[in-house]
Amino acid sequence: MKKILITGSNGFIGKNTLAILNETKKYEILTINIESSEEELKMAVLSSDFIIHLAGVNRPKEVDEFYKHNLGLTEKIVNYLKDNNKNTPILISSSIQAELENDYGKSKKKSEEVLIKYSDECNAKVYILRLPNVFGKWCKPNYNSAVATFCYNIAHDKEIWMKSSDIELNLVYIDDVVNAILECIKLSNIDKDIVFTNNNINCIQIDKYYYEVSNVYKKTLGCIVDTLKMFKNMTKSLLIPDLNDKFNKALYSTYLTYLDEDNLSYSLDKKEDNRGYLAEVIKSPHFGQIFISKTYSNITRGNHWHTSKTEKFIVIQGKALIKLRKIDEDKFIEYVVDGDNLQVLDIPPGYTHSIENIGEDELITLFWSNEIFNPKKTDTYFLEVDK
Repeated sequence: MKKILITGSNGFIGKNTLAILNETKKYEILTINIESSEEELKMAVLSSDFIIHLAGVNRPKEVDEFYKHNLGLTEKIVNYLKDNNKNTPILISSSIQAELENDYGKSKKKSEEVLIKYSDECNAKVYILRLPNVFGKWCKPNYNSAVATFCYNIAHDKEIWMKSSDIELNLVYIDDVVNAILECIKLSNIDKDIVFTNNNINCIQIDKYYYEVSNVYKKTLGCIVDTLKMFKNMTKSLLIPDLNDKFNKALYSTYLTYLDEDNLSYSLDKKEDNRGYLAEVIKSPHFGQIFISKTYSNITRGNHWHTSKTEKFIVIQGKALIKLRKIDEDKFIEYVVDGDNLQVLDIPPGYTHSIENIGEDELITLFWSNEIFNPKKTDTYFLEVDK
């Protein structure tokens, strides 16, 4: 079994990469973090078949720590390999700031140069993955990610500060970063028998050494904050964002991980009467809405029809008689359904319909409608199924 070393395994990208590589169950994973000794680092470097070098600092107390931890650690890894006549493939997570004149960027640029020299001298494969702002689960708030800070503060009702809402960020999602790393491992051919299930192209080769994550989002700070506030309000509005938008999908997944573990649930507004209750669950202008009802025994709901609205009925508990009749005909159709044999019943427009609890237990039904209920335009007309 091939061995893959991850440095910085306790960091944001490291933890996510480690989790996915462990799930492949195809490699022996070696890990190095800030608590590891130099001897442990040396042994791990020399015994590995591929190195994912993620360790580094971006907010040290002293400027020289940029060079000590970013450049110094890279030099140490390369020297171990050179001294032992090894040319192990290395992937390093660098930054788009390597093109800037700040100390963080300079330390990243010098680390890149060390690896390029190692590649040239030792005929080693090197993958320099230059990253913009990365967001996703397990990123530390109030550290180096505006997205993580915004997610945490909004989830915890804390104040949001922005220098300008118009500032635009280039963002990549952590899952895309991990998949780009996996693609580089695949490119190295350290194990030709390994097949990754993700077939998307997540990595773009820029030149001989440099690679980028293919899916980059350009978003302003104001857009990010507004979207996160919409997520925050979902517990009241029940409005799901457009998850066909990949950024919305990724940001929503990220936001949920910043909620307190005792704050993952919320109550629904139940409309109760002598028939039972009805409660909306989620809704969206993109897919309509889902709602649920409880109906007491011998109670009938419905006896109405719609011109355009369509619905799906799913009985999940109890036994129901569902009747439909085309509004300009006398004959009606009957379906007997129960929660022990899950079925989905489509309700076409132009058919008046009803659902009756014919069992002894309470009837629980899940409904889907292709549009959100609008009290000013209900598209609902009452008409008895049984004339």
